[in-house]
Amino acid sequence: MTNNLSNGERLSRINGVELGVETFGNPAHPAILLIDGAAASMLWWEAGLCARIAAAGRFVIRYDNRDTGRSTSYPPGHPGYSMTDLAEDAVGVLDALGIERAHVVGRSMGGGMAVIVGVDHPDRVASLTFVSASAGIGALPPSEEPVGETPAGPDLTELAALVDYSVAAAKAESGGSPHFDEAAIRALIKQDVERARNFASTLVNHFAMEFTSPVRGGYRDIGVPTLVVHGDRDPLVPLSHGEALSAEIPGAELLVLPGVGHAVLPEPVWDVFVPALAGHTAGDRR
Repeated sequence: MTNNLSNGERLSRINGVELGVETFGNPAHPAILLIDGAAASMLWWEAGLCARIAAAGRFVIRYDNRDTGRSTSYPPGHPGYSMTDLAEDAVGVLDALGIERAHVVGRSMGGGMAVIVGVDHPDRVASLTFVSASAGIGALPPSEEPVGETPAGPDLTELAALVDYSVAAAKAESGGSPHFDEAAIRALIKQDVERARNFASTLVNHFAMEFTSPVRGGYRDIGVPTLVVHGDRDPLVPLSHGEALSAEIPGAELLVLPGVGHAVLPEPVWDVFVPALAGHTAGDRR
């Protein structure tokens, strides 16, 4: 019988750093590794969503990238790692859990980590899913003007200011989505700020690191089934980026989520996303 509740959060020593890791479901089921993007801890893969995916017969893994949540933190503005290091952490999470092969899901900047894992470690990846991601290929439109205003910068010493800033940023990145739930986002962000080792580092360090690429090829060299998921209201990475990404990867499928902004999977679309992900990941067991 599938256990769709959290199997517990732990700190694991991986690649010389500590990473917060949490799993959901039965370890005997196919594994899905969730990689989030810039400044996003594992909490942004909501526990309810992880439990829903686990209930579909998957072993779900979410974790904190460096400089988010309970994972190792570096001084603000001085990250001691590159994109490749973060991708190697994803592989290290699989090693720590004894998983040989997983379905890898990368969201936003996490898509850059996912492609490194998929191309440089093809034996560890059963499928890839990109959410709100871009390959940066071709003549693509820039980010659109956000809906609403984001403060110039928070007072890093004030919890309320950090929360207000992050809520305003999330609202802008929603692209005016009808699914944006400010009360739920505020509660999530408050938990995120309180849980982080150093939220000042969370806000800046992923943007200050070296952005590296796979060493064994690029998106065209992905050799596993690939699903591209994109919201049609994404103001930071407009839908045409997702369309170009799916066209670049051999055999990739595109799932467009109406009314969805950047790097979120709001609960009203879980009934679409979860069956699509379950179907996409049905063909391989670890």
